[in-house]
Amino acid sequence: MFRSKAALAAFKPQNGMKVLIRGSVKLYEKDGNVQIYVEEILPSGLGALYIAFEQLKTRLAAEGLFAAEKKKPIPKYPQRIAIITSPTGAAIKDIVNIATRRNPLVKLIVFPSAVQGEAAPREIAEAIDRANTYNDIDLLIIGRGGGSLEELWAFNTEEVARAIARSKIPIISAVGHEIDFTIADFVADLRAPTPSAAAEIAIPLLTDLQATVVSYQDKLYQKMTLILERHRNKIRELSSHRGLAMQSFKLEQARQEIDMLAVRLQDSITGFLTKRDGILKLLSTKIDMLSPLTTLGRGYVLAYNVEGKVVNSVANLSVGDELQLQFKDGRADCAVRRVNKS
Repeated sequence: MFRSKAALAAFKPQNGMKVLIRGSVKLYEKDGNVQIYVEEILPSGLGALYIAFEQLKTRLAAEGLFAAEKKKPIPKYPQRIAIITSPTGAAIKDIVNIATRRNPLVKLIVFPSAVQGEAAPREIAEAIDRANTYNDIDLLIIGRGGGSLEELWAFNTEEVARAIARSKIPIISAVGHEIDFTIADFVADLRAPTPSAAAEIAIPLLTDLQATVVSYQDKLYQKMTLILERHRNKIRELSSHRGLAMQSFKLEQARQEIDMLAVRLQDSITGFLTKRDGILKLLSTKIDMLSPLTTLGRGYVLAYNVEGKVVNSVANLSVGDELQLQFKDGRADCAVRRVNKS
């Protein structure tokens, strides 16, 4: 048996042990020798199975596969549970019945697998690996109903044990009856004595969840009521506090002072505008007195030449010049007929 094949053996062969082997026979004609190339070796008989069980258990324990620190916590409120078992066995029927009774909202996904026979270890391991490719599975239950040691042997194989160990999803092992123990039970994150017990452990009662929600609602209401009452008392305490009352008095005084200042400011602005109005009237009178229009009103006339310039001396006039005379109420055009210089 080559080393690569021997490493896969579920037990360590010893002298005098009765075994079953599978392999090929070759005859060397030259020497007349016959050799058997062993592919697989299994213990023969019940006692040999126990030996294989203990040997594998010891070896896997030494590797740390049973260590408590490697156990993943079982979720309290799983929403999707995968079940790896025979689709026609009693185990799946028991789990479905219990799930329906306890909490029909929990979804069950069945990964069918043989649970005894030569193909069972490979199918169980493949089902575990396949379930781990899903992102929405919260928990795995693997197992089957009771049986003899030979019938439960698939769950005592190294292939299944290592598939359980590498699973990222928590696993409950539920193999056989309460008195049955398998390698899968030691590697799994939790052992249930039966498939029915696994369902009871994994699936919370819907009525309990509803009662818990109601209880939390009541506690939340009481807590919020207590907090609100505490704040109300604090507000009442602050409202009656002498220091706060004094501050309120000071604030009222400040408001009164602001009102008084506003009145004084209004009076000042009114007085300022009244005084400025008198000054403006006086200045307006003086401006009117200096205005040429006022002078014209007293009978004077302004004379403009054709260029629009004021003529302020007869020295600037000649006979025939055209002039425009500005009166207080209009203008008149005329021509110079004679110039008299004083």
